[in-house]
Amino acid sequence: MNFKGKDIVSIRDLSREDIDQVLDLAERMIPYAKGEIFTKALDGRILANLFFEPSTRTHMSFSTAMSRLGGRTMEMAHPSMMSVAKGETLTDTIRMVESYSDVIVLRHPHEGSARLAAHFSSKPVINAGDGAGQHPTQTLLDLFTIRREFKRIEDVKVALVGDLKYGRTVHSLAEALTMFGAEVTFVAPANLQMPRETVRQVEKLGGKPKLTSKLEEVIKEVDVLYVTRIQKERFPDPAEYQKIAGVYRIDNDLLREAKRDLIVMHPLPRVDEIAPEVDGTEHARYFVQAFNGVPVRMALLLLVLGGEL
Repeated sequence: MNFKGKDIVSIRDLSREDIDQVLDLAERMIPYAKGEIFTKALDGRILANLFFEPSTRTHMSFSTAMSRLGGRTMEMAHPSMMSVAKGETLTDTIRMVESYSDVIVLRHPHEGSARLAAHFSSKPVINAGDGAGQHPTQTLLDLFTIRREFKRIEDVKVALVGDLKYGRTVHSLAEALTMFGAEVTFVAPANLQMPRETVRQVEKLGGKPKLTSKLEEVIKEVDVLYVTRIQKERFPDPAEYQKIAGVYRIDNDLLREAKRDLIVMHPLPRVDEIAPEVDGTEHARYFVQAFNGVPVRMALLLLVLGGEL
């Protein structure tokens, strides 16, 4: 696929070969991401960061990625300071911002917002999370992290744990892992289990996902624990959140039952689902995972904007 000028809205928009192209380029980006090598590949280009929801890693890593490539970032002020507070529609905001920038990175609370923005923008739109929908660049950096750890993705056993209903990161990731031949297990309470649509898509891709609510049933056999927080902000009923909060907690006692080379991943932020004591173990990879967002997003920006090293 020629990425130049393309929107990145859903992981479903990318083939396995497309993803490999991004991950291979991300490998080359690592010394640039660390500041060991410098480039002006995107000198003169402007990225517009439009975040209508809070973000730390996605927001900062896109800004860092653009800076490391020699480009500049235009930051949206807090939505309350923008014309959206006056009633401006998303489509009008996008039409305005595209005239100031070369690529738009959008995070929005409403599922489907990135697809809508891409329809109205003549500049490429990258989905940085749309409600409980998709988060394709998080999926790319997650795949990159697993591939770097195990030198492959095929046949790696991955347990996705926690809020699988509202957790957009796991929706994209489950499908992508299956595309690469990984084995996936969904660990969640019944009312937070993976949406049936995603399960069907995984099965359509040839996967045979396991569904369980018992983490202790899978801890001894998996290679990756991908942990997600219970997303309080997505619950329509606070009382339902309180019933579920803290249902899974990864600590050293649990990890004694795990494989020696098991890795623990988390899209962050965490609340209390991973104990701080895990940070110092050989299993912890969530901070490495967070860094990997920089080379992966550098690769994607380079491809979408047609830059050359």
